[in-house]
Amino acid sequence: MTAATHVPAGSSDDGFVRSPSGVLLPAEIDPFHTRLRHVAPSGLIGQTTQTSGMKRLEAISGKTVGAQRLWMGQTHVPAVTASANHHHGASETAIYVVAGTPRFVFLDVDGDEPTETVIQTAPGDYIFVPPYVPHREENISPDAEAVVVIARTTQEAIVVNLDGLSWSGVRMGDTGTSDSDC
Repeated sequence: MTAATHVPAGSSDDGFVRSPSGVLLPAEIDPFHTRLRHVAPSGLIGQTTQTSGMKRLEAISGKTVGAQRLWMGQTHVPAVTASANHHHGASETAIYVVAGTPRFVFLDVDGDEPTETVIQTAPGDYIFVPPYVPHREENISPDAEAVVVIARTTQEAIVVNLDGLSWSGVRMGDTGTSDSDC
Protein backbone atom coordinates (compact mmCIF):
# COMPACT_ATOMS: atom_id res chain seq x y z
CA MET A 1 0.00 0.00 0.00
CA THR A 2 1.38 3.39 -0.98
CA ALA A 3 1.55 5.97 1.78
CA ALA A 4 -0.88 8.86 1.74
CA THR A 5 0.54 12.20 0.66
CA HIS A 6 0.12 15.44 2.58
CA VAL A 7 -1.91 18.18 0.97
CA PRO A 8 0.02 21.47 0.70
CA ALA A 9 -0.43 23.76 3.72
CA GLY A 10 -2.68 26.74 3.17
CA SER A 11 -5.03 24.92 0.81
CA SER A 12 -8.65 24.31 1.72
CA ASP A 13 -7.62 20.71 2.48
CA ASP A 14 -5.22 21.68 5.31
CA GLY A 15 -5.13 19.01 8.04
CA PHE A 16 -5.83 16.23 5.58
CA VAL A 17 -3.78 13.77 3.56
CA ARG A 18 -4.62 12.34 0.17
CA SER A 19 -4.76 8.53 -0.06
CA PRO A 20 -3.22 6.72 -3.06
CA SER A 21 -6.73 6.59 -4.57
CA GLY A 22 -7.12 10.37 -4.16
CA VAL A 23 -9.48 10.40 -1.16
CA LEU A 24 -8.87 13.12 1.45
CA LEU A 25 -8.44 11.65 4.95
CA PRO A 26 -7.85 13.35 8.30
CA ALA A 27 -4.06 13.53 8.81
CA GLU A 28 -4.20 11.43 12.00
CA ILE A 29 -5.81 8.43 10.22
CA ASP A 30 -3.44 5.50 9.72
CA PRO A 31 -3.95 2.58 7.28
CA PHE A 32 -5.49 0.36 10.04
CA HIS A 33 -8.40 2.78 10.37
CA THR A 34 -9.36 2.98 6.69
CA ARG A 35 -10.93 -0.38 5.92
CA LEU A 36 -13.55 -2.74 7.31
CA ARG A 37 -12.50 -6.26 8.28
CA HIS A 38 -14.57 -9.38 7.57
CA VAL A 39 -14.42 -12.53 9.70
CA ALA A 40 -16.44 -15.45 8.28
CA PRO A 41 -17.54 -18.35 10.52
CA SER A 42 -14.62 -20.39 9.21
CA GLY A 43 -12.27 -17.69 10.55
CA LEU A 44 -13.36 -17.97 14.20
CA ILE A 45 -10.57 -19.01 16.59
CA GLY A 46 -11.16 -21.68 19.23
CA GLN A 47 -7.83 -21.18 21.01
CA THR A 48 -9.16 -18.57 23.40
CA THR A 49 -9.54 -18.55 27.17
CA GLN A 50 -12.08 -21.18 28.14
CA THR A 51 -14.36 -22.01 31.04
CA SER A 52 -15.40 -25.62 31.53
CA GLY A 53 -18.86 -26.45 30.20
CA MET A 54 -18.72 -23.97 27.34
CA LYS A 55 -16.76 -23.28 24.16
CA ARG A 56 -15.71 -19.73 23.29
CA LEU A 57 -14.89 -18.78 19.72
CA GLU A 58 -13.04 -15.53 19.03
CA ALA A 59 -14.20 -13.40 16.10
CA ILE A 60 -13.12 -9.78 16.58
CA SER A 61 -9.93 -9.15 18.57
CA GLY A 62 -6.36 -7.97 18.27
CA LYS A 63 -5.42 -11.40 17.01
CA THR A 64 -8.03 -11.56 14.24
CA VAL A 65 -8.42 -7.97 13.00
CA GLY A 66 -6.04 -5.84 15.06
CA ALA A 67 -8.76 -4.47 17.39
CA GLN A 68 -7.37 -2.48 20.29
CA ARG A 69 -10.30 -2.00 22.69
CA LEU A 70 -12.88 -4.64 21.78
CA TRP A 71 -13.32 -8.40 21.90
CA MET A 72 -16.28 -10.16 20.30
CA GLY A 73 -17.09 -13.79 19.77
CA GLN A 74 -19.49 -16.66 20.33
CA THR A 75 -20.10 -19.01 23.22
CA HIS A 76 -21.68 -22.43 22.81
CA VAL A 77 -23.13 -24.36 25.76
CA PRO A 78 -24.25 -27.95 24.99
CA ALA A 79 -27.61 -29.28 26.17
CA VAL A 80 -27.87 -30.09 29.91
CA THR A 81 -24.60 -28.31 30.74
CA ALA A 82 -23.52 -25.57 33.12
CA SER A 83 -20.34 -23.58 32.82
CA ALA A 84 -17.92 -23.17 35.68
CA ASN A 85 -18.29 -20.03 37.80
CA HIS A 86 -16.21 -17.14 36.47
CA HIS A 87 -15.94 -13.38 35.94
CA HIS A 88 -14.40 -11.18 33.25
CA GLY A 89 -12.17 -8.86 35.27
CA ALA A 90 -12.52 -5.16 34.53
CA SER A 91 -14.29 -5.86 31.24
CA GLU A 92 -17.93 -4.99 30.71
CA THR A 93 -19.64 -7.82 28.82
CA ALA A 94 -22.70 -7.65 26.58
CA ILE A 95 -24.41 -10.89 25.56
CA TYR A 96 -26.94 -11.47 22.77
CA VAL A 97 -28.83 -14.77 22.76
CA VAL A 98 -28.84 -16.28 19.26
CA ALA A 99 -30.21 -19.79 19.91
CA GLY A 100 -31.50 -21.86 22.80
CA THR A 101 -32.70 -20.69 26.19
CA PRO A 102 -29.60 -20.21 28.34
CA ARG A 103 -29.85 -19.17 31.98
CA PHE A 104 -27.46 -16.73 33.59
CA VAL A 105 -26.86 -17.23 37.30
CA PHE A 106 -25.28 -14.74 39.71
CA LEU A 107 -25.21 -14.03 43.43
CA ASP A 108 -27.46 -11.03 44.19
CA VAL A 109 -25.89 -9.31 47.20
CA ASP A 110 -28.23 -6.27 47.38
CA GLY A 111 -30.73 -7.76 49.86
CA ASP A 112 -30.46 -8.85 53.50
CA GLU A 113 -29.00 -12.21 52.45
CA PRO A 114 -27.01 -13.16 49.34
CA THR A 115 -29.38 -14.88 46.92
CA GLU A 116 -28.50 -17.03 43.92
CA THR A 117 -30.49 -15.40 41.12
CA VAL A 118 -31.37 -16.88 37.72
CA ILE A 119 -32.14 -14.86 34.60
CA GLN A 120 -33.92 -17.03 32.02
CA THR A 121 -33.40 -15.91 28.42
CA ALA A 122 -34.63 -16.67 24.92
CA PRO A 123 -33.36 -15.82 21.42
CA GLY A 124 -33.27 -12.06 20.92
CA ASP A 125 -32.61 -11.26 24.59
CA TYR A 126 -29.61 -9.25 25.79
CA ILE A 127 -27.68 -9.58 29.07
CA PHE A 128 -25.22 -7.08 30.56
CA VAL A 129 -22.52 -8.42 32.89
CA PRO A 130 -20.76 -5.65 34.85
CA PRO A 131 -17.02 -5.95 35.58
CA TYR A 132 -15.96 -8.55 38.15
CA VAL A 133 -19.47 -10.02 38.71
CA PRO A 134 -19.20 -13.78 39.37
CA HIS A 135 -21.65 -15.72 37.22
CA ARG A 136 -22.21 -18.90 35.21
CA GLU A 137 -24.21 -19.91 32.17
CA GLU A 138 -26.54 -22.89 32.24
CA ASN A 139 -28.35 -24.73 29.49
CA ILE A 140 -31.04 -26.93 30.99
CA SER A 141 -32.53 -27.88 27.61
CA PRO A 142 -32.38 -31.66 27.11
CA ASP A 143 -31.57 -31.42 23.40
CA ALA A 144 -30.73 -27.88 22.16
CA GLU A 145 -27.36 -26.13 22.25
CA ALA A 146 -27.37 -22.54 23.53
CA VAL A 147 -25.45 -20.04 21.38
CA VAL A 148 -24.73 -16.43 22.35
CA VAL A 149 -22.68 -13.60 20.87
CA ILE A 150 -20.44 -11.79 23.33
CA ALA A 151 -18.86 -8.33 23.14
CA ARG A 152 -16.38 -7.07 25.72
CA THR A 153 -14.77 -3.71 26.35
CA THR A 154 -11.33 -5.25 26.53
CA GLN A 155 -9.50 -6.29 23.40
CA GLU A 156 -8.82 -9.81 24.72
CA ALA A 157 -11.12 -12.32 26.40
CA ILE A 158 -10.48 -11.91 30.13
CA VAL A 159 -11.72 -14.94 32.06
CA VAL A 160 -11.13 -15.59 35.75
CA ASN A 161 -12.46 -19.02 36.70
CA LEU A 162 -13.71 -19.29 40.29
CA ASP A 163 -14.23 -22.15 42.76
CA GLY A 164 -17.74 -20.96 43.65
CA LEU A 165 -20.39 -18.43 42.79
CA SER A 166 -19.18 -15.93 45.37
CA TRP A 167 -17.19 -12.75 45.62
CA SER A 168 -14.51 -14.38 47.80
CA GLY A 169 -12.35 -15.20 44.77
CA VAL A 170 -12.72 -11.78 43.14
CA ARG A 171 -9.67 -9.51 43.23
CA MET A 172 -10.08 -6.07 41.67
CA GLY A 173 -7.48 -5.60 38.99
CA ASP A 174 -7.27 -9.37 38.35
CA THR A 175 -6.86 -9.92 34.64
CA GLY A 176 -7.21 -13.71 34.89
CA THR A 177 -6.07 -15.51 31.81
CA SER A 178 -6.04 -14.11 28.35
CA ASP A 179 -5.72 -15.72 24.96
CA SER A 180 -1.94 -15.50 25.16
CA ASP A 181 -1.98 -17.63 28.32
CA CYS A 182 -3.68 -20.60 26.66
